[in-house]
Amino acid sequence: MKESILKSKSYEFAKAIVHACYKLNNQREFILSKQLLRSGTSIGAMIRESEFGQSKADFVSKLSIALKEANETEYWLSLLHDTNLIKDELYNSLSPMCRELIRLLAASVKTLNSSKSENC
Repeated sequence: MKESILKSKSYEFAKAIVHACYKLNNQREFILSKQLLRSGTSIGAMIRESEFGQSKADFVSKLSIALKEANETEYWLSLLHDTNLIKDELYNSLSPMCRELIRLLAASVKTLNSSKSENC
């Protein structure tokens, strides 16, 4: 069940990131918005890719990469906010979504890693 929650939440987050980057591009900010778009949308892509992992280790690896991308996305959001390139309203809607994905992914990876070590 946790994976389907990750799948839906990451997809909704990716849609919000696409809209945010569109707004940034309208402001003629292309470099940082490209970084945000890449990392913010790859979270869900890695979660989707993990569904067909070749092994449990591959599944965990893909979720770990999604976690890294979520952490990077949080960085870009903070940087854009702290440099006044995105307004408080946009930041306050995206940042909690990103932090929730980080918490869910971290818990999933931790659970999967602990169950993996129990099987060894």
